[in-house]
Amino acid sequence: MVMQTNLKCDAPPVYDFTMSLDRIDVLVSDREPLPTRVRLFLDDASTRIDEFIERHRDNPAAGFVPSDYQTVYRMIRSLRSSVAGGLLPGNAFCEWGSGMGVIASLASMTGFDAVGIEIDNRLVEEARLLANDHHVQVELVQGSYVPSGHETDDAMEAGHVMTLEDGRAAYDELGLEPDDFDCIFAYPWPGEDDLVASIFDRYAARGAVLMTFHGQDGLMLRRKVK
Repeated sequence: MVMQTNLKCDAPPVYDFTMSLDRIDVLVSDREPLPTRVRLFLDDASTRIDEFIERHRDNPAAGFVPSDYQTVYRMIRSLRSSVAGGLLPGNAFCEWGSGMGVIASLASMTGFDAVGIEIDNRLVEEARLLANDHHVQVELVQGSYVPSGHETDDAMEAGHVMTLEDGRAAYDELGLEPDDFDCIFAYPWPGEDDLVASIFDRYAARGAVLMTFHGQDGLMLRRKVK
């Protein structure tokens, strides 16, 4: 069976901030079994995430919610296979709010040059251990994915606490900028898709693709066209 990326995604429509983002569709096969390496990695990641949540019940990582890793992996694999065909301008991948680094690691396994940015240092440490134990070449850094000096209007900022949480931007440590990435993945907190999309729209390179996960509503892909 072949399904489309959005799978009739009913995520809230993107607010028009004069953004230059176009929705795109990609066909994804859900029939192929996961490679053994990926399946073992995801099984271990699931166990470690459960253990992390249990250990930190009294002081949880704010906003840390695992996404549907198998669905995202299949989309990443499809995007990777289409790099040569021009869907993506290049091979650089970044996960915004990378948590345990699972998505960034999956992107690396498919052949992307992948990095993950996470503001909670406890999650970064766990993510590095997970990647190292599975011999995944991925760079995972602590900090904010919101660029330094980013400003947003009061109307958009109202009620958006998580994405704009204070923290040092991670790009200096990476030696990269948001416009160096060809594909960026994010799992926006409820009500913050507009904010995440506006940051991508402001700083990403033309031709870059934003992949966002929306829980039961599935995945959405948007390309920056201006």
